[in-house]
Amino acid sequence: MSHRDEFWRRSMRAWDVAFWIMITISAAFAVPGAPSVARALGTLAGFVVMALAYYGLGRRGARRGDARVTQAYLVVVVLVMTYETWAADLGIVLLFVAYSHIWFFALSRLQGVAWTVLLTTGVVVATALRVRADPVDLPSIAGQATLGMVFSIGLGLWVTYVAEQSEERGALLDDLRATQAALAASHHEQGVHAERARLAQEIHDTLAQGFTSVVMLAQTASAELDTVLDTVLDAAPGAPADAGPGLGAERVRERLTQIESVARDNLAEARALVAAFAPPALDDGLAAALHRLGDQLHAQTGLDVRVETQDVGELTQETAVTLLRAAQESLANVRRHADAAGVTVRLRRSGELVELEVADDGRGVRDDDREGNGVRGMRERARSAGGDLRLTGTPGAGTRVVLRLPSAPDVRTEAIA
Repeated sequence: MSHRDEFWRRSMRAWDVAFWIMITISAAFAVPGAPSVARALGTLAGFVVMALAYYGLGRRGARRGDARVTQAYLVVVVLVMTYETWAADLGIVLLFVAYSHIWFFALSRLQGVAWTVLLTTGVVVATALRVRADPVDLPSIAGQATLGMVFSIGLGLWVTYVAEQSEERGALLDDLRATQAALAASHHEQGVHAERARLAQEIHDTLAQGFTSVVMLAQTASAELDTVLDTVLDAAPGAPADAGPGLGAERVRERLTQIESVARDNLAEARALVAAFAPPALDDGLAAALHRLGDQLHAQTGLDVRVETQDVGELTQETAVTLLRAAQESLANVRRHADAAGVTVRLRRSGELVELEVADDGRGVRDDDREGNGVRGMRERARSAGGDLRLTGTPGAGTRVVLRLPSAPDVRTEAIA
């Protein structure tokens, strides 16, 4: 039945009002005009049956969207209308109700025409029987009924057109809702994938690098511990017991302290990621975080690290995090790949931009070097924050990474010996 039931439900209140108005007027004219008391009572009974059938069949079927019940109502309409036309002279005024209900409850144009023709035929026969018409009177009776039928069909086709338009709009609305739901699901899925990618990048930029440092420091401590043990075992019998191992043991303890510090920092990073807070390293500002990165790199590798920072003013959290992650990734690459003796980190303002530069004196970028996940992640972060990343280098002459982001607002240079 497609969306006809929706059309019925939306129109039901108006049809209820129209039904009572029309049936009251029809009864007011038809019942007093009956030729006898018996006919008057029969006419009144017909109106009662019509009202009961409308509420018990037509209206209920429309509310439930049940076509079988509404079609049963149309059978009652044709029978009652035929009887009323025979019982009272003015029973024919009920045609206004009958024709309108036929087209309201008809499921198609063809069905509406068929019900209208059937009703008109019943009216013609009932009228002829009521007036005891001669055969010569039948054309006149049929002609008058045909005019009413033509008017009913014209009006009914218009009503059906309105109903079908309503059905089409309902179908379009359903399609639109389905499309919106599918689009919302697609956006949700894209959001989930984007969030997974973001978290993966966060883990790569923070936890993975930090734990790499832990591994390297642990390996160094293990090697130094082996050296200490070898020194103890190979020491001359007359040498002081703590001559060699004391210094080595102290270096091992220093390495282990560094391991603990790095592990604690990464634990804080993990908790911040889970809680969706800003990185703990930024609690006291970006400049302080960059200096700590330099201190850590110098302590872990012995590199000559210089950090130069400028007051760049207030930064959004996104900008500060992007700059910090770029510095972490760049310094991690220097430690792993550059084979450098020194590195400089600069944070400064350049016009309307804030600029981070990380330059080392290592082996430089070679033609066969491929960009890893870290560099691609830095580029993606830069694009997301509305900036750009440039990586340049010359074999044997070092590498320079420059990140520029929209932001704004001297220079404090600190050498980390």
